[in-house]
Amino acid sequence: MLSIRHETVYQYTAPLAYTIQQLRLSPRSEAHQHTLSWHIATAGRCHAFTDAFGNLSHMLTIAGRHSEVRIVAQGMVEVTSLDRGRLPEKGSLSPLVFTVPTRLIESTETIADFAARHLQNGARSHGLLSLAEAIRGAVSYQSGATGVTSTATDALKLGQGVCQDHAHLFLACCHTQNIPARYVSGYIDPGTTAHAESHAWVDVWVEEVDFSGWLSIDVTHACFINDSYCRLAIGRDYDSAAPVRGVRHGGGAESLAVDVKVSVN
Repeated sequence: MLSIRHETVYQYTAPLAYTIQQLRLSPRSEAHQHTLSWHIATAGRCHAFTDAFGNLSHMLTIAGRHSEVRIVAQGMVEVTSLDRGRLPEKGSLSPLVFTVPTRLIESTETIADFAARHLQNGARSHGLLSLAEAIRGAVSYQSGATGVTSTATDALKLGQGVCQDHAHLFLACCHTQNIPARYVSGYIDPGTTAHAESHAWVDVWVEEVDFSGWLSIDVTHACFINDSYCRLAIGRDYDSAAPVRGVRHGGGAESLAVDVKVSVN
């Protein structure tokens, strides 16, 4: 069982007149994970809905003068361990939905060359883990090296990035071979590692002798996911699965502070 607390604070140098944010801060309802308790605390109004990818979402609106937006999501989630990262549900969407390129995961010539070298066995478990190992070797983990607008090609050329970049590069490589693959945002109990508890990884569609469906891989650690992971949202890339995205009117300069704590109970 995972105990999670995620606080996001935006502060501004001038008052805002209006804020609207799309929140994907509620754990997905899936066969292997069950939300025991969950609460999102924030000012303004929160309208719950389910987005096109089946993510439990909220539309937050704050009207009137304010100089800060504070969002706290917390609760308890029970997660069952998976067999070699195999998800028990195929989902309602066709896997082909997740072969569509986006700006962040565009399959450039640089990525096509990388994929040709490191993804030679197609959508097979061992080959996919080998690709993750290659990405981890080519793009070292470095907090702050990239931003939310950085592309897979940017990270590969720089040779540095974070879990988001690892996931994007993996997706772009898969798409060069028409392998369905999707972005996952969520949380991880980091144990003794230095990596942040807010995390990103991938699901890949595989057709193997004893399994047909989604296989979940943590590219940053080059491993299958287990019961240390809580899934928040899936999408084609970060933009369609981001925990918090929105726009504002006014506010001047913005500063952001995020604090995430995940522990096993």
